[in-house]
Amino acid sequence: MGAPACATARAVATVGDGRARAAGPRARRGRSSTTTRARENRPPLDATTGTTVTATMGARRRVRRSAIVDREESEREGARARSRAARAADGTEDYARWKWRRVMLKVSGEALAGKEGFGIDPEVVGSIASEVAEAAMGGIEVALVVGGGNFFRGAEKEGNGLDRASADYMGMLATVMNSLNLQAAIEGKGVPTRVMSALEIKEVAEPYIRRRAIRHLEKGRVVIFGAGTGNPFFTTDTGAALRAAEINAQCVLKATKVDGVFDSDPKKNKNAKLYKELTYETVRRLGLAVMDQTAITLCEENDIPVVVFNISKEQNIVKALRGCSVGTCVGSPENCADTCS
Repeated sequence: MGAPACATARAVATVGDGRARAAGPRARRGRSSTTTRARENRPPLDATTGTTVTATMGARRRVRRSAIVDREESEREGARARSRAARAADGTEDYARWKWRRVMLKVSGEALAGKEGFGIDPEVVGSIASEVAEAAMGGIEVALVVGGGNFFRGAEKEGNGLDRASADYMGMLATVMNSLNLQAAIEGKGVPTRVMSALEIKEVAEPYIRRRAIRHLEKGRVVIFGAGTGNPFFTTDTGAALRAAEINAQCVLKATKVDGVFDSDPKKNKNAKLYKELTYETVRRLGLAVMDQTAITLCEENDIPVVVFNISKEQNIVKALRGCSVGTCVGSPENCADTCS
């Protein structure tokens, strides 16, 4: 009885092995045909790079586009340099006339609205763009911070279910809209401009990186900082003072709708006195509405003068850059000295 059982077991094992051997080639043939079809459908490889032809072509197109953009920008920068050299040669450009070499221009959102009080006035934006372009073409490194009060002011919208932080973030987005508008206007004057946002909106603006911002300025580009500091509870005045300190700006030019800093509200008091020069300590002691206290402290600690002037008056930006007395200067007597020729 034992021997037949063993024989039966061997026979079953033999049959099983035969089925496995028979199935093996078929399975291998199936896998082989699948692999072959995949290889046939795969894009051909580039002999030089070893990558697919499609990927290589895409990379080459991107490189060509980047090269074209770089070449066009280089040509524009060369044209500006030749223009400056020509003006210097014929005496129409005098570099000594500029008091400041790297400046922070703070533009209030209300100033962009013009007489309408809301939105953007194209004439105001065009005028600002022209003066900024003139300064940039004259060799001045110009950075801007723009407010958003012409669209939304977070500090005033808190309430009715809207918390202060959310309101401030909405205000930051308003500053980005203004920044993009100014960028288009300045570039329309022939000056390359970059918008850098403290909030990440990479589809429309570069993220703020200090060293990159300074590099843009050194290459003759205007830099517009959007979204304030990127944090709620801070004003765009503080953002302007902070960025000015970070990029080593020599002054902050605060462009507003009034002629400078007064001892009282000039809209209510016709006899209000305009201050020509003030110290940081006097501003704090009298509680004058120049900038918020955080911004004033930042400027004082970094010895950055603040010039408050009326942007609606023609050529006031250029005059301020020349060191002319166009409004109120807050800072040391040396920094506030009138150097206008």
